[in-house]
Amino acid sequence: MTLRVRILAYDGVEALDFAGPFEVFTTASRVSQRSNAGTEAPFEVACVALAGAGQPVQARAGLRLLADHGLAENPKADLLIVPGGVVDAPMASPATLRWIADCAAGAQLVASVCTGVFLLAKSGVATREAVTTHWEDIADLREQFPSLDVREGERWVDSGRIVSSAGISAGIDMSLYLVERLAGRALAERTARQMDYAWTSGSSSNPSA
Repeated sequence: MTLRVRILAYDGVEALDFAGPFEVFTTASRVSQRSNAGTEAPFEVACVALAGAGQPVQARAGLRLLADHGLAENPKADLLIVPGGVVDAPMASPATLRWIADCAAGAQLVASVCTGVFLLAKSGVATREAVTTHWEDIADLREQFPSLDVREGERWVDSGRIVSSAGISAGIDMSLYLVERLAGRALAERTARQMDYAWTSGSSSNPSA
């Protein structure tokens, strides 16, 4: 069965927070199908943004992305990924927060990269779970959402349905871990090798274990 991976994009999103998971899951599908000709891809990846399908989203530092779906289409996800960046605008957007909450409710897993966890908390998706974020934002996350169990010094934290990562490159490590969790260790390792990426595969906290 192909799992639907939906990655939120918004003006100010950190480019690698978005592109890192995108690369991991699309590469995993390519590697899987190369090894298993004629089988379904394990993942189908798409970008979702408030602006709508085909509309540009300007990432932090100016890179532009084109969304596959608008929030108004209410695209469903098996895995929802919320990247970080400058989150002021989505934090103040009722439509964005409502979509995150609605999409997360129907998803098998929800993941955040860096400051994306602020959006999970603001939307009510993350409430008391163990989570992490970029080291610069640990104190702010604890102050704004004191009910969260904020972990410091972790590449990613697996709390069951919610998996969060630290900053930028940690999102790639977390995404490879999610490939392992959803499709097996062998595919995660082949994906990391295809990407020529030195996967930090053992630096995680699993409070639910």
